[in-house]
Amino acid sequence: MKPLISVIMPVYNVERYVAEAIGSVLAQSFTDFELIIVDDGGSDASMEICRGYDDPRIRIVSQANRGLAGARNSGICAARGHYVALLDSDDRWHADKLALHVIHLDNNPHVGVSYCASRFIDEKGRPTRLFQRPRLTGITPARIFCRNPVGNGSAPVIRRSALDRVAFPHPTEAGRLCYFEESLRQSEDIDMWLRLAIIGGVQFEGIAPALTDYRIAQGGLSAQIVRQFESWLTVAERLQSYAPEFARRHMGRARAYQLRYLARRAVQLGDAGMAMTLLREAATSSIAPLVEEPAKSLLTVAAALAGRLLGPDRFATMALRASGGRLVA
Repeated sequence: MKPLISVIMPVYNVERYVAEAIGSVLAQSFTDFELIIVDDGGSDASMEICRGYDDPRIRIVSQANRGLAGARNSGICAARGHYVALLDSDDRWHADKLALHVIHLDNNPHVGVSYCASRFIDEKGRPTRLFQRPRLTGITPARIFCRNPVGNGSAPVIRRSALDRVAFPHPTEAGRLCYFEESLRQSEDIDMWLRLAIIGGVQFEGIAPALTDYRIAQGGLSAQIVRQFESWLTVAERLQSYAPEFARRHMGRARAYQLRYLARRAVQLGDAGMAMTLLREAATSSIAPLVEEPAKSLLTVAAALAGRLLGPDRFATMALRASGGRLVA
């Protein structure tokens, strides 16, 4: 009998965290699921830990390394569920996450992607004081482009039928179907959300509880600001290829919001100089963030200016203390 939900969890060199992630799935109050663990060709003890679980709902798919997008694609291709839930193997879930998303999707057939607020945790799994609390309703493609309400890859539960609307053949491997763009090593999430909304016409809607624990590790992908912006630009270029008029209307505003977001990350990393550079670039793209969210924008500018006055060492220490030791969107 097919499960209602397929949970897709890529695994690559995460031996420190993977047991927490698996445990949070097996502890779900909603039990009609399969957990598809995608072995993405790592070299540590992660898969030894995964194979130590004796639960018939766990399936393991092994492959040579393809990256996060490629591992998710392999998992989705193997999935049998009506709904697909994504969980990165260094994150974890609240015990009622799947139950609440099933209620949401079952009672709102117009919704294709259900997501939730997220709580930030540190490398040791300790909650910080920080949360991602996105807008929950009225989600337009423009808002997805500018503000990414889903927040992170462990927050959404998606109808399989919605994913099938944006599937495409792999450009070089006959017979392989893709959902996420495998050439992207960052920003693959926002690329997918945009294609779902614009090409697939899929409706996004959130639920309020913080049901995902999103781990921020120093030195991880989320901290690599320059690479993150470069990957976002690649997504923007892809958007221009399939929705040129939409991209033309919203590019400046979206670019400004992305640069302000990265400036806030730079502030929280203690790099005030980079933050100021990013804010100046944002201002040349659009003043929309300042007009639409003046408090957040001005606070970011004030923090960056304070950092220039305090110096990098003192500012970095203060920024870490103010953010609970970790980053925030």
